[in-house]
Amino acid sequence: MGKPRPIRERLLSRLLIDPSGCLLWTGRIDRYGYGNIASGRRMVKVHRVMYELFVGPIPDGLEIDHLCRVRHCAAPAHLEAVTRRENTLRGKSLQALNAVKTHCDHGHAFDRANTCVYRGSRYCRACNRAAKARKKAAA
Repeated sequence: MGKPRPIRERLLSRLLIDPSGCLLWTGRIDRYGYGNIASGRRMVKVHRVMYELFVGPIPDGLEIDHLCRVRHCAAPAHLEAVTRRENTLRGKSLQALNAVKTHCDHGHAFDRANTCVYRGSRYCRACNRAAKARKKAAA
């Protein structure tokens, strides 16, 4: 058995140029749609490796956002280091839609006094108090 090929060589051999300008990963894709490649004994995200190879180190506290919104794209020009909040706000997920809300579903403001954060999600204190009161009254 010969020496394994360097990650850069294996990586570049599995990319396909799409007419949109994306460099699409044709190898293993995880359940979330991101490309993975083996690096030693662990799997790493293809877009992160490409960013580090062609742009530079990923700054501490930042993550890589796909500007093209294609998760298995590895084009360095389509990747940007951003905060988790910025990445979330740019996304199309339910979490992204909720992150831009200024009021809860019942009209209470998401301000400093009326908002609590638990396990990464924010909650309306007024609605939480009302729900606890209803539960207590029902008991």
